[in-house]
Parts: sequence; C-alpha cells; structure tokens
Amino acid sequence: MQGFLIRWFANIAALMVAVLVIPGINVDTWDTLIVTALVLGLVNAFLSPLIILFTLPLNVLSLGFSTLIINGFLFYSVSKLIKGFIVDNVWSAFWGAIFFSIVSFILNLLINPQGKIEFRLYKYGSGRKAKDKDVIDVEGKVEK
Repeated sequence: MQGFLIRWFANIAALMVAVLVIPGINVDTWDTLIVTALVLGLVNAFLSPLIILFTLPLNVLSLGFSTLIINGFLFYSVSKLIKGFIVDNVWSAFWGAIFFSIVSFILNLLINPQGKIEFRLYKYGSGRKAKDKDVIDVEGKVEK
C-alpha cells in the first residue's frame, strides 16, 4: 500500500510539472490534479498495455511511433473524462503525455519495489580486477 501511495505522489508531481511546462494543459484545483494523476496512473497501468497489444502489428510497422499516439490519445481521453482537467488540443495531449511519462519514469526510478525512496549511485565499472582465468583467448592458442 505504501508503494502505491508513493507512486501516486510521483504521478501527482509528474502531472504538476507537465501542467506547468506544457502550454494548453490546465488543472482547476488541487483535488482535480490528485484525481487526474490517479486516473492517468490506472489508465497507463491497465488500459494502455491492452490497446498496445491489440495494435501490435501497427506498432511494429511504425517502429513504435503508434505507442506515442496511443499515449497522447489516452491523455486526451482522461481530459474528457475528468472535469477541471483541460487539454486544449491533440498536440498538447501528445506532448503532455510524453512529458508526463518521462518525468513519471524518472521519479519512479527512485522508488524501490518495497515502496521506499532510495538514491542509487552507480560508478563506471564493477571495481573488480580481472584474473588470469577471466581472460578469453579468441585465437585459441595456448602460450607457454
């Protein structure tokens, strides 16, 4: 339950940033923002994969571009479903869906599977030194 709430707050933050950055997307009240983030999260979790599955041949032919169109359409559909969440046109929905997805993805990277927020720092390489038995000889010659 805690993981769901934290991911919901991440969606709220992503939607708030999308409203502030993308022109043509407006939200009337905080309540509308909270409900819209919940509905967008549910639509992206359940409805979007089904639509993408049914349009898989088109998705393959378009090299994935149809997924962007589907996400924009669902974003625009949520605006028609919830009063107070206003998306002016299809292009605002398209760019809003892309921006919402990117920000939400980045924020959800910081959440571990147990629902706790953690920062992971990665450094280049594993820090492990190669040993003689780790070396692969591509020529197949044995040297003595």
